[in-house]
Formats: sequence, structure tokens, C-alpha cells
Amino acid sequence: MGYRVFDHTADLGIEVSGGTAAEVYTGAALALFDLVADAAAIRPAEERQVAVEGEDETDLLVNFLREVLYAWNGKGFLVKECDVREVSPRQLAAVLRGEPYDPARHRIKTEIKAVTYHEASLRQTAEGWQGRIVFDV
Repeated sequence: MGYRVFDHTADLGIEVSGGTAAEVYTGAALALFDLVADAAAIRPAEERQVAVEGEDETDLLVNFLREVLYAWNGKGFLVKECDVREVSPRQLAAVLRGEPYDPARHRIKTEIKAVTYHEASLRQTAEGWQGRIVFDV
């Protein structure tokens, strides 16, 4: 998975790289759940559809990750796979695959409370695309 964690006062930040914006959105969703739970124990048994809009790519990244985090915080659903089906600068549709949380099988590693706009960015670089996001933990 192409992400790295960076230190941020009282929060947790990640940088995600990819060849396309869709790869960054996918990588950010998977990185979020890699931080939340032991991903090896999650099975892609069920699907959830996600569709979001944003004012620009950065807003779209924040809104998408908020929906992905809601799958966990609001619905108790752990994500194993993410398939971004459609993406434009202002809209994104994806399928999340995973399963409901089972305390007997799943180990929670980090409590992520929120996705923030602080230092959030998604931009094209000479090497591809790079996203940066800070989570409130």
C-alpha cells in the first residue's frame, strides 16, 4: 500500500501517492482502515456503495474519507477493499468491500474520530498524484 504516516501534534496524518487521482482515493481509504484495524483479519464479504461530491479534488478527498470513516464509526463496517468506479474533479463513486466488526476476530488499532481539512491536499505532481490528509485521533 502506497502511504506513509507523518507526525502531527495530537493527530495522525498520511500521505498517499498514486499514478492517478483514483489510485490516491483508493489508497487513502485503505490506509485509513489499515490504521483503524488489522486489515489481514478483514474479509471482503459485503459491499457498500459510496457516492460523494466536492468543490474540488481536495474537498472531494475529505468528503470521501468522511464517508469511508462513517462506514466504521456509524455502521461498524470494516473495509478491506475499495474500488473507485467513477471520479471527476467534483464527484466520486466507489464500492467498499469488507464486513461488520466482530470483536472475536478483529483487533482495533487506532480510534480515528474525524477526517479534517487541516493540511488536506490532492494534487498532480511530475510523478503522478499525491494526497495528504490529517485525522483527528
